[in-house]
Amino acid sequence: MARTFDPFREMDRLFSDVSRSAATSLDLYRTGEKFVAEIDLPGVDPSSIDIDIEERTLTVRAERKSRTDSGEDTKWLVRERPNGTFARQLNLGYGLAVDKIEAEYSDGVLTLTIPVAEEARPRKVSVTHKGGQHEITGEVAPDDESGE
Repeated sequence: MARTFDPFREMDRLFSDVSRSAATSLDLYRTGEKFVAEIDLPGVDPSSIDIDIEERTLTVRAERKSRTDSGEDTKWLVRERPNGTFARQLNLGYGLAVDKIEAEYSDGVLTLTIPVAEEARPRKVSVTHKGGQHEITGEVAPDDESGE
């Protein structure tokens, strides 16, 4: 059986895969004592957004439906916007307050705010030295190796 080679079909499939993954583009950054993840979900119905945390994996799922009925009288000329269910997973490290994660959806962007857990925040230890008539008080960072 002979197979025909269609280079455009492969290009179309590749573009489709790229555009589908682009629908869940992600920016992740830290500001102060929290991490912020911004996930692009344009055209998604906010009620379809589902966020789950299982063990240390956060999963975001959302669905985008076609706004146009695909009935018999609809004739598509170009259809590049992917529809369906989109998912994105983040592996969360230890030291995050997963019970205090906040989510907000605005202008097609889902923003997750993930605070650093209180017990994971760096601390200073106060050192007091008493000798003779002098008292010296100072602070030492946790990674201080001076031994003084």
